[in-house]
This record gives sequence, C-alpha cells and structure tokens, in this order.
Amino acid sequence: MHAALNSDPTAFADVRVLIFDLDGTLIDSGVDLALSVNATLKEMHRAPLPHDQIFGYVGQGAAKLIEQALGQGSTRVECEQALAFFLSYYREHMLDNTVTYPGVREALAAFDGMPMAVLTNKPVRFSRQILEGLGLAPYFRYIYGGNSFETKKLNPAGMGVLLQAFGAAPKEAMLVGDSEVDVQTARNAGTWCCCVTYGLGKAELANHPPDLLVNSLTELAALLDQQAAQPRRR
Repeated sequence: MHAALNSDPTAFADVRVLIFDLDGTLIDSGVDLALSVNATLKEMHRAPLPHDQIFGYVGQGAAKLIEQALGQGSTRVECEQALAFFLSYYREHMLDNTVTYPGVREALAAFDGMPMAVLTNKPVRFSRQILEGLGLAPYFRYIYGGNSFETKKLNPAGMGVLLQAFGAAPKEAMLVGDSEVDVQTARNAGTWCCCVTYGLGKAELANHPPDLLVNSLTELAALLDQQAAQPRRR
C-alpha cells in the first residue's frame, strides 16, 4: 500500500499534470549504466566498482556520474576522455538489459489522458531513444533531458518550462521520481512530489521525504483517481 506522507486526504485533488523522472522511476536501467561505467573504468585503467556503488551516483547527469566513478584526484582531461568513452559505449548498450519497472506500463495506460512529460538529467537523445525503444514515448507530450536546458535538476528551470507549456499552476503538478534530486527539484519548483520505493536513489529519501511514497506507480494512479476534484481526462 502507498504511504501518504501528507496528512491531508485530499492534498492531491487538483493534480492534473505529471512530470516523471526516468532512471529508477520508469526504467530499470541500473545494470546497463553500471556495465557502461565499469567498461569506462577499464578503458581508463581503473578498477571496476560494485554495481550498488554506481547506482548511488546515478541521478545528476552523465558527467557527474563519471566524475564520481573516477574518484578524487582525476584531472579534467581524464574526466572528459572518460565521459566521451562512456557516452559512446552506453549509446550502443543502453537497451541491452533495461526494462520498465513492474506496474509502469499499466500506470501510464491509466494516466493516459493526463498531460505528462519526462524530465531527467540523462542526456535527452538517450532518453528519447530508450523511451522509443521501450514503446513509452507516445505517452509523453514532452521529453527533456539534462542537456535540454542550461541547468539540470535540482534547478527548477525545466519544471518551470513544463508548467508554462501545460498552463498549470505548481500545485496542479506532481513530479514523480526516486531520489532526493527529484524531491528537491519539486520543492524548488513549488510542486508536489511522489517518489517510488524501488528506485536507484531510495537510500536518501529518509532525509528528503516526498509528499507521497508508493511501491508501484499503479498505486499513484489509483490514489489520484480517488482524489480527483474533477475528471482528469482531456
């Protein structure tokens, strides 16, 4: 069952726009990311890292992921070389093992009719290709990545663009993610935030609690239907 952290039973009644994170929320991409990072470390003559450690680096964009994987003491040139290799390798392998999480397809079908977008710190071209490869792209009016704007999440600029595009007030929108990055982005934008319990960034959620925590996106679909102040269909 979902754990509503907000005590108001009708807190989300006005939510009519959903903005989703990608990695750890819609798609289980951890294995492909970890394998690509370790291939990069091998290329840079570094020792591989445990997958769980790499998962903890995901969420702030590819450059930050590689910088953290290389570790302290790495030069800017080394980071740039490693990032170029990583992007090339990941481009070829990003759908080898990546799948949707359980309940994602059912939830998106249930949400169909609501304005939806993806806002991720992953490069936008990769994000589009993965969503297209998994057959999810048609659900979203907009797909924005970490290089779509001058700033990434935590900065709320992307959220602001999407709110304006959807003609929605902040409290009519919910950011759905899996990490503290998503919670802080929602807070900075003034929107609601729902996080999933199964994601890559779940370890930090105790320190950055969202408004709602769900075990599956199907729970969110049921809750929003239950609370809807008016029909959500377009």
